[in-house]
Amino acid sequence: MKDLRKVRDVVFGGIDFEGAGAQRGKEDWPVQIGMATWSLEGGYGDLFVSFLECEGQVDWYAKKIHGIDESKLAGAPSLLSLWPEVNGRLGNGAVPVAHAKGTEKRFLRKFPGNPFDPWVDTLLLARASLPDSKKHSLGIFCEDVGVADKVRELVPGRDWHDALFDAVASLVLLEWIIKRYGLEDLPLWALVAPNTGAWYRLRKAMT
Repeated sequence: MKDLRKVRDVVFGGIDFEGAGAQRGKEDWPVQIGMATWSLEGGYGDLFVSFLECEGQVDWYAKKIHGIDESKLAGAPSLLSLWPEVNGRLGNGAVPVAHAKGTEKRFLRKFPGNPFDPWVDTLLLARASLPDSKKHSLGIFCEDVGVADKVRELVPGRDWHDALFDAVASLVLLEWIIKRYGLEDLPLWALVAPNTGAWYRLRKAMT
């Protein structure tokens, strides 16, 4: 059933995971989680970040990307133990937000029967809003549209590929898209299933 709440009435919960990297014969696992909330009425809040318990070796390339190695994970909590933190931001009707949500949805499957649905994927929104942009990755797109400095103000001392920074960035990008295109009074479903047809047509024309 479609969620017909208006965008202006929704609390959005940004979430991002940094992973250990997929190694041959092994599944990727999360090394850091970052979360925050945002709404048109309430603004930004509920920032949370934590390293996660070490489940094996962190791939060398993943270390190069996010700078997290096994030494930083010593004594870190398990993801399952952080259920109160996760549910506090994504429960009670909040709508989860991520950029390319696949990784976040997959890691959250560790919580059996989690109720987190529907999702807003800011990658799809970026493609729908500016289909002719050369890159729609979170960092490049935020820099290109001029919202990266706001992210830095909200989470000083952090940068791209930090889970909290990226979670907040997805919310800042969401706010920019909503306000730029006047989406405040549309039903939430307009964000959940944006029309990315123009982007796909451009991609097809380039092949």
